[in-house]
Amino acid sequence: MIEVLVITISNPLLIGIYKDKKLLKEIKLDGLTSDKLPMLFKDLLEEFEIKTIAYVNTPGSFMSIKIAYIFLKTICQIKKINFLAIDGFTFNQNSPIKALGKKYFINNNGVVKVDFLPNLSKIQDFELPKSIENIKFSQATLPIYNLPAV
Repeated sequence: MIEVLVITISNPLLIGIYKDKKLLKEIKLDGLTSDKLPMLFKDLLEEFEIKTIAYVNTPGSFMSIKIAYIFLKTICQIKKINFLAIDGFTFNQNSPIKALGKKYFINNNGVVKVDFLPNLSKIQDFELPKSIENIKFSQATLPIYNLPAV
């Protein structure tokens, strides 16, 4: 069974192809989500019989999350592919994630706040896991923006 994990809240974009829950192929793409995802998925859908697509739906770039959601949700509905979501902290060792200006999203025991980076905080790069066997993806796929209205 082929599953695809898409992380668009960082640059480069990270896409993992998993076979039987184990990482088969890692793809890194520099550029805009709106430019890169359509071309990539054209090739992936030709090469693999994808059963599930999971994406990071929070926190991070609103535009990237929104574009990824609309594009991937459409693909999944048309191709009858299972669609799942997960938060980005799962893939960067729970370190702060860039928000707006000099502020960051900070996960404190499941509560996400937006604040300035605490002293001595270390920002970890996003990484695709070698296995997704023990990762709890969500059926709730709508984007979660984590910022109050202005």
